[in-house]
Amino acid sequence: MAKFVLAGRADCPYYAKAELLADYLQKNLPDFRVHKITQHPRVWEEWLKDLCEKNTWSHKKSPIIWRELLDRGGKGLLLGGYNEFLEYAQLYYGVTSSMTTELMKIIAQENLETHIEKELEEEIRKDLIHPLQVWITSASVPACYNLIPILTSGEVFGMHTEISLNLFDNKQAEENLHVIVTETQDLVAPLLRSISICTRVEDAFLQAHVIIILDENTDQEVYTLEDCIRSRLPLCRLYGYLIEKNAHDSVRVIVGGKTFVNLKTVLLMRYAPNVAHNIIAVALGVEGQARAALARKLRTTSSCIKNVIVWGNISGNNYIDLRKAKVYRYESAIWGPPNYSRPVLSLIFDSDWVNRQYVETLKKLTATGKQFGAILSAHSIATTLKYWYHGSPPGEIVSLGVLSEGQFGIPEGIVFSMPVKFENGTWVVLTDLKDIEISEQIMTRMTSDLIQEKLVALGDLINFQPYQSGNLFNVMFY
Repeated sequence: MAKFVLAGRADCPYYAKAELLADYLQKNLPDFRVHKITQHPRVWEEWLKDLCEKNTWSHKKSPIIWRELLDRGGKGLLLGGYNEFLEYAQLYYGVTSSMTTELMKIIAQENLETHIEKELEEEIRKDLIHPLQVWITSASVPACYNLIPILTSGEVFGMHTEISLNLFDNKQAEENLHVIVTETQDLVAPLLRSISICTRVEDAFLQAHVIIILDENTDQEVYTLEDCIRSRLPLCRLYGYLIEKNAHDSVRVIVGGKTFVNLKTVLLMRYAPNVAHNIIAVALGVEGQARAALARKLRTTSSCIKNVIVWGNISGNNYIDLRKAKVYRYESAIWGPPNYSRPVLSLIFDSDWVNRQYVETLKKLTATGKQFGAILSAHSIATTLKYWYHGSPPGEIVSLGVLSEGQFGIPEGIVFSMPVKFENGTWVVLTDLKDIEISEQIMTRMTSDLIQEKLVALGDLINFQPYQSGNLFNVMFY
């Protein structure tokens, strides 16, 4: 019995040609067997390297073919690649392949599509066996109450992904948590495998795949702004330690709420350094408020307005950038297909409204936190998670708080809201956007408070001095 193993990159035309020849030999020769292995192009090189190191082989291209020594055991006998396999088939069996190059490419593309489909099926199967572990902190706050129905609907993680919800809060909130558990069970959500509560700190975030950080409940009296800033550090330090100790290696942490969002995110990164690349801050709530105010002015719906950018401190001194903002399906003398859009600023002829009333409205919302309630908070978190797992709409700009690496001239080491897109399970900062340069004066306004918050929280600065520049909030529209 001759058993061969044929392995290759899923989109490799030469693998496709060798595969069809192997299928022909297996069908027509009683003593010929072939086992086929395909690998996604992104993992092929690493997989091949590991295989060759394990077997002390030297081979660097797709495909790779070896013979299993069924009668003698051992690691197998390397035959080589595509050319060696064709020579072997012709020498021993008098068979060769006359497949055209065009057909090779077509079959290679079909192989890749089939491989991706199998990977997705395998992921679905694994999800059914091992549900996604989702943890929510401060789970007795209203935002959690509004978040749970969205998470269990399948809209966020996918219609084939079962989840286990873990509600984490202090002991005093236990009674409220039991009420939430009962109501959640009454939903009879098909994708909810289980829901549990946790009030023991040492058990928090066990095997967590997703951690949602909500605004904490606090009865502690704080008399100064500096005390308020410093009070965030102990909890973030504790959460960081628990995330490093208990959570899954690939955990994704998302920070929501309306108080010190950027600060809490950067502190979590500091105390959970191994997963810092997977910690983000939600800015879609502020973006939603800005879009809604524009929609009221234009007498349209906020979902028709896209590409409003939130820069800076999500819960403080931030800037709304309308230079890329567009409106779709706008009722006017000019109509177009569904993908037709017009610049928002070209439709607002009242520059005084943009400069004054719009600025004051958003400034008041940011300063007071009004209208940024539980529904908006929950929806913003859920939408950001959905984009993180499945990608943001093509061509759309999303605002997100991420650690600065110096993009756009932003100082490194602070969490800063900036324009991104989500794709392939991660995000990409849109540094290639044109005409969104930020002046030094505007940058100083946006970064001063963030830098000071971090220094005060870490004890490196005693007094916080808010940046004084007239309006704390402004709109970039030029």
